[in-house]
Amino acid sequence: MAPIRILTAVPICDGHDSAINTINLDLIRYGIEVIYLGYHRSAHDIVRAAIQEDVRAIGISSYNGGHVEFFSEVLSLLQGRDCGHIRVFGGGGATITKADADLMYQHGVDQIFFAGTPLEEMVRYVQSRFSTPIPAVVNTSFEDRIIAVNLSEIEAGNGVDSPPSNRVSPKRETKVFGMSGPGGAGKTTLIDELVLRFLRKLPADHRLAILSHDPSVVGSGALLGDRATMLYSQNNRVFMRSMATRGLAGGLAAASQRAVEYLRGLGIFDAVIIETVGTGQEALPFGFDHSFTDLAVLVMPPDYGARLQLQKIAMLDAADIVVVNKADLRGARTAVSEIESRLRSNPRNQTLLQTQANRHRDPGVDQIFRNLFSPNV
Repeated sequence: MAPIRILTAVPICDGHDSAINTINLDLIRYGIEVIYLGYHRSAHDIVRAAIQEDVRAIGISSYNGGHVEFFSEVLSLLQGRDCGHIRVFGGGGATITKADADLMYQHGVDQIFFAGTPLEEMVRYVQSRFSTPIPAVVNTSFEDRIIAVNLSEIEAGNGVDSPPSNRVSPKRETKVFGMSGPGGAGKTTLIDELVLRFLRKLPADHRLAILSHDPSVVGSGALLGDRATMLYSQNNRVFMRSMATRGLAGGLAAASQRAVEYLRGLGIFDAVIIETVGTGQEALPFGFDHSFTDLAVLVMPPDYGARLQLQKIAMLDAADIVVVNKADLRGARTAVSEIESRLRSNPRNQTLLQTQANRHRDPGVDQIFRNLFSPNV
């Protein structure tokens, strides 16, 4: 049976995330896959993410007040998108009173947890209340919902049909770009900056898909947290799906290639960007032949260790573009020089770039965007 998938978030104008992070960690220890959206999130952001992730429930931690109205807005948006089956629960320490909770129950909230509730009780509630999978949607006009359900079917190993597109324009040729690299290299920030450029430079009818991978805890669930840091990706033109590796090594999930083929076959996205789990020396998530990617990008930090380590990184041979990110850090210039020397021994034509993805209008990120999306821009 597929793991329980839920989305957790903190409402807009609320930066209290210590409680929800503690709850998230306890949930994944018991086999639950938690997509964490982060704090200061609007109802629209929460509902969009819940639909794209095909979750069974949304957990909201609210400490700033306004909870009656906020929870009600989330429920209303779900109903308006044919997703009333996605349940809503939450808590807020001492800020949600018993009277508030009674009113929220009348509006359709499933459960409110009060201050002092043991974590074990919350876990048992999620396990029992959301153990039954959500039935697949048969009739809906919301394209993202159909795509999300089909991706869940693919993860479960089932066959799917391509959903009919509501677009009158011809199918787009969808490129697939793989982003790999060790944890902490800045892949998520780099992808989000590429998304920002995509949204600014391409017309409003162009869309982008992201498949973001995170590791599953051994024998347990997974914390899928890339949405929390990908601010520009919270846009209706971006379809983002978080995938847990579910025990598979190498940076991707067992269903990743089928999911990419499905998204590419829809013909509604300009590109699918695949972000892998932070990979080690031997990982070749896209293979040497790029069997399901058009371009492979390796993102590296400057502090990879001794120069000898470069000889052990297989992706330096397979990548089309090698990026030294965090170029403002000490040792970045040396890293570029050493990696450039390493790439000279390869018979392939490879591009080496340096970036500071967290810098506004970074020229290195601009160059990567042109390499990936030219001649569309």
